[in-house]
Amino acid sequence: MVRIYHNNRCSKSRATLALLEERGAAVEVINYLDTPPTAAELAALLKQLGMTARQLLRTGEDEYRTLGLDNLALGENALIAAMVAHPKLIERPIVVANGKAALGRPPEAVLAIL
Repeated sequence: MVRIYHNNRCSKSRATLALLEERGAAVEVINYLDTPPTAAELAALLKQLGMTARQLLRTGEDEYRTLGLDNLALGENALIAAMVAHPKLIERPIVVANGKAALGRPPEAVLAIL
C-alpha cells in the first residue's frame, strides 16, 4: 500500500497521484488539509524523509509570515506544532511506501521508494 498526503488543488500533488496510479499502485489518499497528521505522525514522516521541519515548511504561505515562522530560534517541536495546526504549511505531496517517504517535487522523485 502506498500512502499519499494529497491536496487536490495542487498540480504537483495531482501529477504525483496520477503517476502512482499509472504504475498500478494501490494508493491510500489522505487529504491532509481535512485530516492533518498528528505531531507524532509528522515527526515520523520527517524522519522518513530525512528532512527537518523547517525544510518541509511552505514559506510562501501567509501563515508562515503571520505566525513568525521565519524566526530561526523556533525549534522542531514548535514548527511541527505550527504545521499540525495549519496543515497548509506542509509541503506536498508526501508519499510513503515500503517504510520510506519521498516528496513529490518533482512527481518522479517518488518512484525511488516504490
